[in-house]
Amino acid sequence: MSKVVIRLAALAATALFLAGCQTAAEVRANDENRCRSYGFRMGTDAFAECLQRIDLDRRADFRAARMESPLWDRPTYIYVRGRRH
Repeated sequence: MSKVVIRLAALAATALFLAGCQTAAEVRANDENRCRSYGFRMGTDAFAECLQRIDLDRRADFRAARMESPLWDRPTYIYVRGRRH
């Protein structure tokens, strides 16, 4: 393959990766829109609980994905160099 094709493929992959990223404000807006679509009104306790449940689900999914990763199955080692006086 030519260098131009490789660079274009890398650029396209980077663009796709960045397109999937969201800021915290965008995530919050999407969560609020989701709760509104369920019929909850902003400023009510039910709306706050809806947002909380979405956040808790997201955290649980993150923990589950992290535990499936082979990198997290390994024990942690801490190496400390000896001190000389």
